[in-house]
Amino acid sequence: MQGLLLLNKPSGITSFGAVARIKRLAGEKRVGHTGTLDPMATGVLPIFLGRATALSSYLLEADKRYIAEIKLGITTDTCDITGNVISQKSVDVKAEKLDAVLGEFKGVIMQTPPMFSAIKQNGVRLYDIARKGGTVDIPKRQVTVYSLEVISPLSLDNTFKIDVKVSKGTYIRSLARDIGEALGCGATLTSLERTETSGFSVSDCIDLESLTEDNIGDYIVSEERAIPHIKELFVTPRQAERFSNGGQLAFDRLGIDANFADGELFRVKEKQKFIGIGYADLKNSQIAIKCIINHNSKE
Repeated sequence: MQGLLLLNKPSGITSFGAVARIKRLAGEKRVGHTGTLDPMATGVLPIFLGRATALSSYLLEADKRYIAEIKLGITTDTCDITGNVISQKSVDVKAEKLDAVLGEFKGVIMQTPPMFSAIKQNGVRLYDIARKGGTVDIPKRQVTVYSLEVISPLSLDNTFKIDVKVSKGTYIRSLARDIGEALGCGATLTSLERTETSGFSVSDCIDLESLTEDNIGDYIVSEERAIPHIKELFVTPRQAERFSNGGQLAFDRLGIDANFADGELFRVKEKQKFIGIGYADLKNSQIAIKCIINHNSKE
């Protein structure tokens, strides 16, 4: 079984656990997701099956959009409500102050990832260090918050919801923590839904509990839908066969000029059949192979 499955990941399961379930239902060993969601989080989780797993890395750079609920007055070691409480403070925050502080987090910002994260330092994941009670200095990273809007105002229990669109590598848990610090009362993330990534939204996705061994094939779509941002390069049947068998494609045989960047990616296609990903090798005047997704033959 091969292609792309757009999953609405439920809360209470890891992304790895969701992938394991898909493996069993599809009877396919090669299954991989394109961007981890915390166990507490729900939402869009694109999953590749079969040879399509070779495309996973092309979605990791995608921007993402979330709806996040944040509670003021509490901080935890994980920066979300599943962690151990570190401190609790009284909250005296008006809507005007909240709006002003949120405005400080729009645009390019520097952010420290949470200690409980999958980032590696000296070959060890931070969450493994944190679970043993250890701490390390975590370098700040530059991320971009493209938009941030309050969609549910601050309530009597000191929670509010935001709709936020961010660049890759942005931790919404860290954003919640930093907003709380800026307000002087602390904050933690209480719920998170990824509503968009890689051009897909929650409305495009299927719930995990709705999938069975009998119907999963109905929800697997062409893997090519995940990479519309990569240019198309149409080739002849013979060239498609050569490419799918490991042969590079010379520019002069393709009848194209090298008026593109060295390393530029292409979706190599024979009519409407997607063969794989190639890249411009200007030194050797050819389209070289990144990955083969669908083999082609003369038949």
